[in-house]
Amino acid sequence: MDPNVEKILKLPTKQKILILVLFSVIEAAALVWFLYLPKYKELDGLKTELSKLQGEISEKTRIANNLPRLQAEYEKLNQELAQALTELPNSKEIPSLLTSITTLGKNSGLDFLTFRPKGEISKDFYADVPVDIIISGSYFSVANFFAAVANLPRIVNITNVAFSDIKSVNNRMMTKVTCLATTFRFLDKKEIKDDKKAAPKK
Repeated sequence: MDPNVEKILKLPTKQKILILVLFSVIEAAALVWFLYLPKYKELDGLKTELSKLQGEISEKTRIANNLPRLQAEYEKLNQELAQALTELPNSKEIPSLLTSITTLGKNSGLDFLTFRPKGEISKDFYADVPVDIIISGSYFSVANFFAAVANLPRIVNITNVAFSDIKSVNNRMMTKVTCLATTFRFLDKKEIKDDKKAAPKK
């Protein structure tokens, strides 16, 4: 028999119990340190991961529940874009649109003193098409002209309106009006590319 074991067996009962308790404590500590703590840390990590996944599931569920509404909004935006596209002429339509503006003015009883298209101003995907206009006629004719332009199927903005030479002729208030009429047109893909190439590098 091992001498160390014999020594332990010869010890008093109290000391034997103390040694047994000591070994039990050491064994329990070893079990906690090498088995329980790693598993506890692993469990804690899994809980964190589970919480994260549950959050992702909740977010995706919320999006999925809102999908019909988002699709409806997307369709509405597409329809609004399609409508907007019909209100902006292409380059081939610009001359006829400008002709329509002069026709509206003449039909309203106005005289065109100046009708001068200016250079186009390119933006991201469209271009401003400004026209300097000077007209003369009665206030009533001017108002009718502006209203008729506003009712055109294409977008035409009238800005920089200035009245001058106001006088009464045959009991009618006559005036000369200077203004800027601006319509817009979409740029085709080639024009957009050319504009990007021409843009100065910063």
